[in-house]
Amino acid sequence: MRDLPASGRRFDALLAAAQRAGRLPSMTAGLVRAPSTGSAQAAGLAWVGRAGDVVGERTGEPADTQYRIGSITKTFTSVLVLQARDEGLLALDEPLASYLPEAPYGDRPLRAMLSHSAGIPGEPVGPWWERSTGGDFAALVEANRDQPARYEVDTDHVYSNLAFGLLGEAVARVRGEDWWSLVRSRILDPLGMGRTTYQATPPHAQGYSVSHLLGTLTPEPHSDTGAMAPAGQMWSTVTDLATYADFVLHGHDDVLALPTLQEAAVERHPGSQYGLGFRTVPGARGPLVGHTGTMPGFMAVLLCERATGTAFVGFTNATVGLLSVPLATSMLDALAESDPEVGEPWWPTTDVPDEVRELVGVWHWGETAFEVSWDSGELRMLELRAQAAYEEYHREDRGWVGTDGTLLEVVRGSDGAVSHLLSETYLFTRTPYDPSAPIPGGPPEHA
Repeated sequence: MRDLPASGRRFDALLAAAQRAGRLPSMTAGLVRAPSTGSAQAAGLAWVGRAGDVVGERTGEPADTQYRIGSITKTFTSVLVLQARDEGLLALDEPLASYLPEAPYGDRPLRAMLSHSAGIPGEPVGPWWERSTGGDFAALVEANRDQPARYEVDTDHVYSNLAFGLLGEAVARVRGEDWWSLVRSRILDPLGMGRTTYQATPPHAQGYSVSHLLGTLTPEPHSDTGAMAPAGQMWSTVTDLATYADFVLHGHDDVLALPTLQEAAVERHPGSQYGLGFRTVPGARGPLVGHTGTMPGFMAVLLCERATGTAFVGFTNATVGLLSVPLATSMLDALAESDPEVGEPWWPTTDVPDEVRELVGVWHWGETAFEVSWDSGELRMLELRAQAAYEEYHREDRGWVGTDGTLLEVVRGSDGAVSHLLSETYLFTRTPYDPSAPIPGGPPEHA
């Protein structure tokens, strides 16, 4: 575990405050930090903490105590589907009926089901599936056969547990193996997640509901959800979910490549905060990707920050009361402040291309001055008065390309000398409003 003595007390305080505010019997959490560049230390847990001690099992270290992870299970189902897609066993734009001819909502494509935009009802017909003993897939099909879709594909975003029950069976059908066996053999075993299981294995927490008026505890059942298991059945530990977080951050050769995980984290509908089975939420240093989870008696959160190689995992054994995303973002902010990345050292320039020498210096958009400099193989443009970075450009075959994909065009006069620079309609000249240059366009973003 990384040695963070100065900040450990702050993490403990944040966890304790969340436990008190939510009236939670217990909370167990951990922070994952990738090693600094060049470090020999492996990625892993930087901090583990527990607040509250009404766990239900009095043995075991906090990091090895199982809690139910609820809908974080959906990310495992998504990984199985994406594995099958990458191997050519199924296609995300094919309708469900291609793989489950007897299933309801057979016209809905798998991609829309993964992103909760297929119009499938949120919950299956019947008793509350999360708190009940579930039946097999045939029973799930029969109960939901005549239920109409709620809306057309991709016209809205409504979270659907039922969609993931169907997806779990679809991937099981194309593999010829049940969903849980696939989770174990294709994800847990390669990652070494031996304490992540279908049902609770001691030491584990007991799930509770907390009386609103009295603060007393009622034990919740630890149900086997049957055919709905791909939506929220699993149990895990801080240590195992830290391993899973490292996989989400970096990919794994034997499970799923990083580009596919990045694809899964792209928000498909503005404001929905969901990609392909993974949730993505705004963070101070970039998007956070992972999922939250609830089941009767339990709440959980796994959020990973790719920009810093960090993650937060947390559990409680209460049905409600944990503000999962605010706690995760607060923890990750505290980690970034207390254990900042050192970063790469600066190295002096040894080779400056001739085309760069004629571009560096001061340029103007109208009366606003910008400085173009050369550093680490990139052209960097800075608005001088505000000292605000405007853009960085790297050389490609088609020219100087910015980080947002825009092209910086170098325009030359009849004498071959550089006349002005053009980025979309934004025109930069050596002197303000150069009368020999075309009329400039709209203001740069940071002007």
